[in-house]
Amino acid sequence: MQSGISASKELVSQFNSLLSDSSSFGLLVTISSEALTPLASLPRSFPEFNANLKQLTPYLKPDEPLYILLRRHDKAPFLVAVTYIPDAAKVRQKMLFASTRLTLVRELGSEHFRETIFTTTTDELSSDGFDRHDKHTALDAPLTEEERTLGEVKRAEAEAGAGTGVREIHLSSTMNMPVKDDALKALTELGRGDGRVLVMLKINPQDEAVELVSDSSKPARIAEAAQAISTSEPRFTFFRYPSPRGGAEYKDVILFFYTNPATPGTKAVKNRMIYPLQKRAVLAMAEKECGCVVEKKFEVEDPSEITEELVLEELFPKVETKTAFKRPKRPGR
Repeated sequence: MQSGISASKELVSQFNSLLSDSSSFGLLVTISSEALTPLASLPRSFPEFNANLKQLTPYLKPDEPLYILLRRHDKAPFLVAVTYIPDAAKVRQKMLFASTRLTLVRELGSEHFRETIFTTTTDELSSDGFDRHDKHTALDAPLTEEERTLGEVKRAEAEAGAGTGVREIHLSSTMNMPVKDDALKALTELGRGDGRVLVMLKINPQDEAVELVSDSSKPARIAEAAQAISTSEPRFTFFRYPSPRGGAEYKDVILFFYTNPATPGTKAVKNRMIYPLQKRAVLAMAEKECGCVVEKKFEVEDPSEITEELVLEELFPKVETKTAFKRPKRPGR
């Protein structure tokens, strides 16, 4: 999901100073008046990267998101882009900062950044936090311009060969969501009832576009659908379900399952932030763009929690029959 917000002239100017001046340590960025704006510039007070991290402390609030651009490496690309979105931040702020972080890197030049990091706590931005991050994620050697160009060409060729383009779905005046064409096509087929019964979607970690998960199964029951869903990665799953109840109670409906298995690592932390923020947008896109009207929505951690009993209880809730109060008879009657 992308917000449509762009970098201000002031930010571009201060960013260029960060790039050209080795005595600069960092640049803090926020969103103000629907633009990416600089909040503060941080000088390099110590030769070691970790020793300078204490300068971030006054700016890290427990309920306010922030972008942090740090000069970490001696050779290009010099920078690290950190997105800090604390759990206590307002939902709208979480959505806005999460959907704008790729825009920030693109507008300032992705070639200047060695990596991007997603954080939710101040501890992750401490010296120990960066050390833990480095142990989990081995930093790749910087690519040359020729290697980067070749990689972009190969990606473009792969997309062209697969016939998979990307559409920007307009959700509001400030919010767009990139969706792969094959995902839109699959959802449209599901909505029309053209034979497809299961559509699973995931978020591409590179461009945060919603894309289709390749799957040829045609489940007829809830257990079969649940078995097709990943137990290691989050999924948005749409399933056309013909209920086993016949007669007047028969229902042929589309169900939506959001699953996000508990897995360790920084990638899992990022997924637990991004997927919930995009869930509503995915549902809106499926209905407005593809005609997938969802009857019931389910949110569970693991696919094993999705059972026929759970679904039937939601589709056919038990109606309690209240017995009218009977006044006791009078004595002698």
